[in-house]
Formats: sequence, C-alpha cells, structure tokens
Amino acid sequence: MKAARIHRFGPSDVIVIDELAPPTPGVGQVSLRVANAGVGPWDALIRENKSVVNSPLPLILGSDLAGVVESVGPGVTQFRPGDEIYGVTNPQFVGAYAEVAIASAAMIARKPASLSFPEAASAPVVAVTAWQMLFDYAKVSAGQSVLILGAGGNVGAYAVQLGSQAGAHVFATASAHDAKYVQSLGGTSVIDYQRTQFEDVVPAVDVVLDMVGGEMRQRALEIIKPGGILVSVVSEPLPGPGRWKNVRAVFFLVEVTTDRLDKLAGLFGRGKLIARVGTVLPLEQVRRAHEMLSGAPHPPGKIVLSLSGKM
Repeated sequence: MKAARIHRFGPSDVIVIDELAPPTPGVGQVSLRVANAGVGPWDALIRENKSVVNSPLPLILGSDLAGVVESVGPGVTQFRPGDEIYGVTNPQFVGAYAEVAIASAAMIARKPASLSFPEAASAPVVAVTAWQMLFDYAKVSAGQSVLILGAGGNVGAYAVQLGSQAGAHVFATASAHDAKYVQSLGGTSVIDYQRTQFEDVVPAVDVVLDMVGGEMRQRALEIIKPGGILVSVVSEPLPGPGRWKNVRAVFFLVEVTTDRLDKLAGLFGRGKLIARVGTVLPLEQVRRAHEMLSGAPHPPGKIVLSLSGKM
C-alpha cells in the first residue's frame, strides 16, 4: 500500500510516499480501506515536531479519515467488514495518510449517509472540537450569548452552526470575505475584525470561543460576564486569574469518541450541519496540501487527500 510518511521532522518536503505492507488490526482496532483523509494544522505540528502528542519515526501522518472497514481486531463487535465509517485513527493523531489505516474502534463511527467520503473525512476533529468547546466545557444553553473568534475557519464554522442551533445569540469575528458565509451558518452578528474592534459593538457575553489567541483573546476577556468562560484551542499560555478572577479560562485537546461522532452524524443526517471541503488532492500531492497549511493560496474549507479513485 502507499502511505505518506516522514523519516525526519521538518518542512513539507520531508514527506515521502512509501510502499508498505498493509497493517493488521490489534485488540480494539479496525483496518480501513481509506477513501479520504483530512489535512489539518495538527498534522503540520506533528511533522515539525511541535505537537504535544508524539510518535516515534518514521511515522505516517494524518488523523481524520473516512473509508470502509476491511477487517476488525479482537474485541471489536460494533463494526464489521463493509461498514462505511468516519473518525480518527488514534490518540497520537497519526496513520491516516495511507491506502489502508488502523483506527481505534472507540474513535470512529458510521459515516453519515448524507455526506460524501471527502466531506466525512473533513469533519471529525474540527466538528468534535467545536462540540466540546460549546457543550463539554462552556455548557452553552439557550438564551446565552457567545462570541466566536475566528468563525470563518473550520472549527469556527461548526461552532457557529452548533451554537445557533442550541439557541445561543452568536457573535462572530470573520473577514469581510467570510461574513456572508458565517451569517448563513447562523451567526447573529458578524464583525469584520479587520475594520471593527469587536469590543466596540459586542455587549458582554457569557462565553468566548477562541480559535485565534494573541491580543484578540486578551481583548475578548474584557467583555466576558462575571462567571463566564473562555474556551481556547490555542495553546499559548492562558491568562491567570488577575483581574479576570470571576472568569474561567480553559485550554483543551480534542477527544474524538464514537459517542460524539454519532451525535454529529445525527445532525449531519438531519441537515443541521454543513461540511465545507475546500480542496481535494491525490495522495501524491500531499506536500502541496501541507504548503497550503503554511499559507499557500487555496479555497476556504478543509483540505482533504484522496486515497482511492473509486470513492
């Protein structure tokens, strides 16, 4: 099988296509014929040896994937060969950029029938991240106000959709280019961060979801209500109590589980969530995909690799 691996850490040109023997699933694992694999910023961090998770070299990059179960390991009863699934590979977030991949059965679920394989591969990490931010950490409920920093990005877009459907009043920062898109997802008020200081137009909010960090996050702390919370996926140091002693600040690492994927699959199936794929590239162009992560021009939406021309 073909797989995109790194034998040393570094820039995108360290990625090579290797020919390997297909892996065999172990206890609690399944073997998947991969149709598509999502490409995310965390893949670049692993490639550069900057991730908080790590695996020994050489390693196959990639975590998000969608495909068809080929075989199951001991102890796996919830999936069988032929099942179409989506999810991630393992807690180390590696192994998906391959024609055949091994995934933990506890981190995959049946693919929503309403999604194509590329769409399904684009969703797991970013959609589950948004879900956890809103419901596991912020405990958002109807009537609350939420400010989403970076709403035009992949995580932010899901946060807007989920927050709006939960009955929250959603304020969102985005570029002028993304404003209409964010509004279409349910953003009540979309602020062009390049032209307007959001704190000048956004009232005090119950929750801030941070996909940006830096000075925008610091400014957002000033408009959180006492007892409110800031939930961040940006790992730079969060502020200590200081004058924000009545505001909580949380950073977390996403935990993709079958249960969360099933909940999201139900929303996709009912047309409540929209997946946004921006670019689909063959595995042989994986370096180009990582150049896009680094800033090379590409359409908005998730970058996805195609591993099988039949799917």
